[in-house]
Amino acid sequence: MHKSPLPDFQGRSGQEGVSVTEPLDATKADPFAGAPTFSMRNRLERAAFAFVWLLLASWTPPPLRRWRLWILRRFGAQLASTANVYGSARIWLPRNLTMAPHSTLGPGVQCYCMAPIRIGCHVVVSQRAHLCCGTHDILDARFQLRVRPIEIGDDAWICAETFVGPGVKVGAGAVLAARAATFIDLDDWTVYRGNPATAVKARQQFQRTR
Repeated sequence: MHKSPLPDFQGRSGQEGVSVTEPLDATKADPFAGAPTFSMRNRLERAAFAFVWLLLASWTPPPLRRWRLWILRRFGAQLASTANVYGSARIWLPRNLTMAPHSTLGPGVQCYCMAPIRIGCHVVVSQRAHLCCGTHDILDARFQLRVRPIEIGDDAWICAETFVGPGVKVGAGAVLAARAATFIDLDDWTVYRGNPATAVKARQQFQRTR
């Protein structure tokens, strides 16, 4: 699968020792008491991006790809010039998104990048798929939020309305069939389907000439 290491996305908020992209400690900020889950800087950054995306990108037709990439880069996304993000895709925090050449986030994709999401070359994430980096500690009375990165290898296909859970590594050439859900790593060049996703067959490997 795509072996490039995840880049360092750790920024700092105005609070000492609190990362912009890490959830707050629920023992100090109890969500059941209405406390926020992330730092003020994180929330302001996300609000600013959401406003700009809604106003300037969400309505744009597919050919305005370069314009959408430009906006995402202004908010810290690391995107190849040939990547593509549809206007109806939802990016939680652009600074946590990396996309290699010729990769696509399709219409209505939910990119819930509370932690880094790295997408390899020639990857297709189809319509309304959900890449989810967040979960909760069910053994914690305060339901502490936990976040883990997602990595998708080159030539993988994340089909329509699928769910990829926190910490998952999708192997190169792997296929997650429509409406499947995975919470475990997917092997290279293997087709998965169902909930939970199970391997059903191998995918024939191919080599790109360019």
